Amino acid sequence: MTAAVFFGCAFIAFGPALALYIFTIVTEPLRIIFLIIGAFFWLVSLLFSSLIWFTTATLIGNKDEPREKYLLIFGVLISVLVQEMFRFAYYKLLKRASEGLKIINPYEKAPSMRLLAYVSGLGFGIMSGVFSFVNTLSDSLGPGTVGIHGDPPQFFLNSAFMTLVITLLHVFWGIVFFDGCEKKKWYTLLVVLLSHLLVSALFMKLPRSLRIKQILTMLLYSLAEHESPTPSTARLSCLRFASAGL
Repeated sequence: MTAAVFFGCAFIAFGPALALYIFTIVTEPLRIIFLIIGAFFWLVSLLFSSLIWFTTATLIGNKDEPREKYLLIFGVLISVLVQEMFRFAYYKLLKRASEGLKIINPYEKAPSMRLLAYVSGLGFGIMSGVFSFVNTLSDSLGPGTVGIHGDPPQFFLNSAFMTLVITLLHVFWGIVFFDGCEKKKWYTLLVVLLSHLLVSALFMKLPRSLRIKQILTMLLYSLAEHESPTPSTARLSCLRFASAGL
């Protein structure tokens, strides 16, 4: 039974990302490089946000429960802000690399910025999913059962769908973010930042409050946000997140 839970949750969490990698990334060596660099940028952002959180926790202490709660909220805010800062830094790096490639070889067609946004977003999402779910996934193999006292029996399934949602959302955020930078529509960057903060705040409710149907609703609306051509529709999707009872 533990093996079935392990492989089932693993395929739920990482199956779509693996399929995207196989069918859209693995055939092009340059895309693999950009994917790895995107994953590395996310790792560096995690390192910076962890250092900030650790320094703050050391200075003010976290011995009582209310202070631990506020430190957790502070850590989430800092992590999201640092991630988006590194996403912007990665955009600048790709922009300069694309311009340099055109200067060196003007006859060679450089990859489109939308393609680079997709690849970098997938790199962000895969690394984020791996760090958020691998430890939980390893516990599903046993021995023992996680969450006997107070947690729902669908803990592993909830976590798997959470990982799936955040992985795909990073792809969508990357595309919208890069598009906003290209078109100088800076308010779209704010939409990405606020939606990232919203999703992170909602995920803090798991596993006690969120249910599978609510996580699936978030996934469907995130897909609708990706398909929407206008920022107003994307904002409407964010409002639907909040109004869906999540």
